[in-house]
Amino acid sequence: MSEKKPVQNEEIKDENIDIEEESKVEELSENDKLMKDYADLSDKYMRTLAEYDNFRKRSQKEKDNIAVDARALLLTKLLPVFDNLGRCLANSDTDAETLRKGIEMTVTQLNEILKALGVESYGEPGDEFDPNIHNAVMHTEDESKPENSVTDVFEKGWKLGDRVIRPATVKVVN
Repeated sequence: MSEKKPVQNEEIKDENIDIEEESKVEELSENDKLMKDYADLSDKYMRTLAEYDNFRKRSQKEKDNIAVDARALLLTKLLPVFDNLGRCLANSDTDAETLRKGIEMTVTQLNEILKALGVESYGEPGDEFDPNIHNAVMHTEDESKPENSVTDVFEKGWKLGDRVIRPATVKVVN
């Protein structure tokens, strides 16, 4: 019996070695798995950063192109007006009435272009004064006109939709 005990001790030692080796293999495989997961996540993160950087650059380029395109559109709409004014100046032998008629037609053309672009003028005598859209440069006392009304318009105001591009310069009754 004494011989069997050492054999059992050796078997127990062998089993302990096998268990230790298995746990080391499991640790290595778990460590490898964690390293692989980390590498995958790191790769996804780097790709996301690169995609975001590309998106940011593309968005900025598109924003810059929108401004250029808007100016080009405005200029193509305004060039016919410029051409008509040039023709008017080139025709020096016309009488004053014909010249006036040509200028009126050009102003009408310009107003149509501005209207098509969503730009409209405002500011007429008799309008109620609004400091948000009017710039009062003079005031007068007149009992026959309502208080805070516009009496004279020195420069018309211009709006693009609800946005004031230029306030109307006016004279107001106090």
